[in-house]
Amino acid sequence: MAGMAKDCLFCSIVAGEVPATTVYQNADVVAFDDLNPQAPTHVLVVPRKHVPDLAELGTDPHTSAALTAGIRATAEHLGLADFRTVFNTGAGAQQTVFHVHAHVLAGREFSWPPG
Repeated sequence: MAGMAKDCLFCSIVAGEVPATTVYQNADVVAFDDLNPQAPTHVLVVPRKHVPDLAELGTDPHTSAALTAGIRATAEHLGLADFRTVFNTGAGAQQTVFHVHAHVLAGREFSWPPG
């Protein structure tokens, strides 16, 4: 499990050790349905490489670009023209799994500012 963390739920999903409903994947990312959806479409896009959060992702240009491209590819695969992308960084911002992940939400009206 090179590039993965031993006790990380998302690394276990990426490795196929924990089941998830995968909606898109490529060599760099895996996208799967969120278990607690906040919109009709709510998927998580995670890099295959373990990076703890968005702040740390900023130090890794390759993985950062791959995750951004993976978000776009996931949205295209799902036929999403409009969607919201959310990153939570740190426990105080409600990050509960410390493997960077983008929430891609669609299928309902979103308000601003977010809650």
